[in-house]
Amino acid sequence: MRTICTALIVPARTSEPVRVQNIDVGQRALEDLVGGEIETVTRGDWDVCLNSDGVIANLPPNLRAAELMRDCGLDLADAARGTVVFLGRGTHGEPADAPGHLVKRAQDLYGARLAA
Repeated sequence: MRTICTALIVPARTSEPVRVQNIDVGQRALEDLVGGEIETVTRGDWDVCLNSDGVIANLPPNLRAAELMRDCGLDLADAARGTVVFLGRGTHGEPADAPGHLVKRAQDLYGARLAA
């Protein structure tokens, strides 16, 4: 069974827009988005999915995702490489829609309305 959630997707390339999109949150789909094996870090009511080999694979730094994480209390310094996916965290640890406060903070930082 596929689970669809609303994710906040932050590409590393600043020429690509930050977006809110409904995605399949299965491992394979998330790996396709981040370009490799995922590492998930939890902070409160949200998770951030990163490419676990981003530094080794020499993926481009994702300055926007690093800024958003730091602004929300998670400082992973060089870990944000390539495309980064933010999801919500359900009551029992299951993936959920990206929380509104995270989407709003991204809108505030990047000065654009992020449509689903």
